[in-house]
Amino acid sequence: MDTKDKVLKKLEDLNIKYEITEHPPVYTIEDMEDLHLNEKGHVAKNLFLKNSNGKNHFLVVLKGDRKADLKSIRAQINSSALSFASEDRLEKHLGLLKGAVTPLGIINNCDHSVQVIIDEDLSKESIIGVHPNVNTSTIWITFEDLKKFIEEMGNEIKYVTL
Repeated sequence: MDTKDKVLKKLEDLNIKYEITEHPPVYTIEDMEDLHLNEKGHVAKNLFLKNSNGKNHFLVVLKGDRKADLKSIRAQINSSALSFASEDRLEKHLGLLKGAVTPLGIINNCDHSVQVIIDEDLSKESIIGVHPNVNTSTIWITFEDLKKFIEEMGNEIKYVTL
């Protein structure tokens, strides 16, 4: 089963309703805006970070129009300095490739070691767009269902104000 099918099956197993949009590969929020994907809901921006010694990994999920202030996030989660994790780490911990970072990637984080950090303002959006572990599709789900998915995978969620 490929990674997208694995996500779709898990969504169905959890009785999570979703809509899917197929599209050309996208790598940035700007790419998604160019395809007018943000008209169906709020497209989430996703960043995969590590702390200074590389022992802790964080998947930061924020509103697409937000800038990630790493110093502010660091202070709010009581971490050492944060930086972007390498593509090797992304693949090792989430089974994802560059351009397909998504909170649904935690389905591949079997040891639950990646903490999910969510922008408090994103939690107020009704419909969220995220990739189903590939950057050629976008899944549209409610924030509550996204939260349910993450919690079912066993990963810790923390909220931050950006």
